[in-house]
Amino acid sequence: MTYNTLLYEKEDGIGTVTINRPDSRNALNGEVYTELYRLFEEIENDAEVRVVILTGSGEKAFAAGSDVVEMAPQNSMEISSFVEKARKASDRIYTLSKPVIAAINGYALGGGCELAMCCDLRIASENARFGQPEINVGVIPGAGGTQRLSRLIGMTRAKELLYTGDMIDASAALNMGLVNKVVPLESLIAEAKELAKKLLTKSGRILALAKAAITSGASMSLSDALDYEAQCFSLCFATDDQKEGMKAFMEKRKAEFKNK
Repeated sequence: MTYNTLLYEKEDGIGTVTINRPDSRNALNGEVYTELYRLFEEIENDAEVRVVILTGSGEKAFAAGSDVVEMAPQNSMEISSFVEKARKASDRIYTLSKPVIAAINGYALGGGCELAMCCDLRIASENARFGQPEINVGVIPGAGGTQRLSRLIGMTRAKELLYTGDMIDASAALNMGLVNKVVPLESLIAEAKELAKKLLTKSGRILALAKAAITSGASMSLSDALDYEAQCFSLCFATDDQKEGMKAFMEKRKAEFKNK
């Protein structure tokens, strides 16, 4: 399948998705969101891909936001179609059964920040900038910004960013817990691939259960989430990888997982 706004390559179990609209700093229009949904749906069903890296083309922007030029002329009824596309793509990334690593090169603002927050892990380049500046153009985030941001960095800090529209640098994002690591721009993709390779040494089946327990549990009461975690834990024992992992531990050797 070919894409107009995305680049995609896969190698040795790692799929790399690149938002490719460099002339607009990788702004997210309806076509980008539609193609992201289609591509991540394809990745979900591709057993060869076990870890995904999401990044932006060029050195200045992961995604500088949703496309204001496309959104500006729309009324409240028309914009609902745009929001639906953004939500559909975001939820597809967030619920992917495989780990997704955001390699954030430059600006991740508005929709770009929302998209990064859909990923499981985030590595930022030193020149990365984050923010939800929607308030400055008379709107609020519509693709998860008011919800995922507060869950990641806490309600008080999230309100500050959402109410002021201010940008923060990579160092501040790291201190807030918005990103996992900050690295020089020139080593960003290499660092993301190293992390991806580390995840490839784990069981894909067990990683999927861990992700399900965390992401689904986040929207449950603590009691329900603990019950769901216990169910996911029990399902581990239906896999060959659990047997291999515990056998390897007892035999004092490295486990050789087969994702079964």
